[in-house]
Amino acid sequence: MALILNIETATDICSVCIAKGTEVLSIQESTDAYSHSAALTLFIEACRKNAGIELKDLDAIAISAGPGSYTALRVGASVAKGICYALDKPMIAINTLQSLAFAAKQVQSKGAYYIPMIDARRMEVYAEIYDAELNLIEETNNVILDEKSFDAYFEKGGPIVFSGNGVPKSKDLFESKAALFCDLVCSAHNLVPLSLDAFQKQSFVDIAYYSPMYFKAPNITVPKKIL
Repeated sequence: MALILNIETATDICSVCIAKGTEVLSIQESTDAYSHSAALTLFIEACRKNAGIELKDLDAIAISAGPGSYTALRVGASVAKGICYALDKPMIAINTLQSLAFAAKQVQSKGAYYIPMIDARRMEVYAEIYDAELNLIEETNNVILDEKSFDAYFEKGGPIVFSGNGVPKSKDLFESKAALFCDLVCSAHNLVPLSLDAFQKQSFVDIAYYSPMYFKAPNITVPKKIL
């Protein structure tokens, strides 16, 4: 079975796991806000030791591709590329929202629609929409949440399953509708089935040209004073 290192850095969570097939051998993660640059390589080493392997034993490295935090995604991509170049391993990129939708399906199997959401500041989220069979209906989009944001899907009937760190800002808006809320957040564990499927299909990215799906420019402020 394929031995894959999975790296999740799309949000404030830094998460790493090593899986053999669909079995997670070791996982390390932190919810400390944006600890990626300090923690990521340490987590990879801890996972390697706990799994009892060497990095050269890996068959591939998979990363969460975004959308999400510009800086955090860059950290994940840089570390993954470094390992791939050093060990001549293929790299897999998994859509972060897709991984959340697939994980939500395991928790709430009766959804008519699945809407994974990643916080994008204020009342805005990155979202995708999947049907009950996890076929993609709407690709990644910026959504400013209000009571009517997903009325077209609520009107079709059946529960809508929301997941991701955009859930807290949506609960009050949709609590009177057919909404189910998954407390799932981004984790390397969510990448495992999708990265295995990508490996089996030999669906790899071009390491030299790969760039994460930032979707929005970084939030850079201009200093008010010039000293």
